[in-house]
Amino acid sequence: MLNGFRDYFDVIKWAYEQYQDDEIVYACSFGAEGIVLIDLISKVKKDAKIKFLDTGLHFKETYELIEKIKKRYPRMQIEMVQPNISLSEQAKWYGEELWKVNPNLCCYIRKVVPLKEALNGAKAWFSGLRREQSLSRSKTEYINKDEKFKQIKICPLIHWKWDDILTYIELNHLPYNPLHDKGYLSIGCAPCTLPVSEGDDTRAGRWAGQNKTECGLHQG
Repeated sequence: MLNGFRDYFDVIKWAYEQYQDDEIVYACSFGAEGIVLIDLISKVKKDAKIKFLDTGLHFKETYELIEKIKKRYPRMQIEMVQPNISLSEQAKWYGEELWKVNPNLCCYIRKVVPLKEALNGAKAWFSGLRREQSLSRSKTEYINKDEKFKQIKICPLIHWKWDDILTYIELNHLPYNPLHDKGYLSIGCAPCTLPVSEGDDTRAGRWAGQNKTECGLHQG
């Protein structure tokens, strides 16, 4: 049984039946999709492991939201995963504002490498990817063989639309990042995230003006 699931909840239940507690984690960015997935996971596994890639460059609203989530789901094991080098060390070695000069390298240092370390020992990880988000995510399946991290990537929300996400948040009175109300549909690091125009795909505000739509976590 791989992608013959009935729905998103079926996927989550299967995952925690398939993998032991120390074999599966959720790498969460705490965007709107992330909040929905945390709530859904909590109905199956109240003490699930959640990893947040703390680049040191996130909006203050993101950090404030994480504190709210910790209070709402006190049993969740939320870990702030940080890079091995500080921003000052990065600036010393690679120059100031590396995200402007070489965003791929910046993402690799502050996201890809930390996630590899966070997934060490795990066999699978959850992601909040949705097919609607961008062309590069349009073929995502519920269960994916992740060639980059050599693990199984589980994506329960692939069929959800943006309106579905917002409706779920509203109906369940979930906290969410207030930047979503200001046109920030996809929220990453502050220097590389802008609000999007109506009609743009949800990730159009990420690395705007550069030939880049992914940080490297979801590319082969």
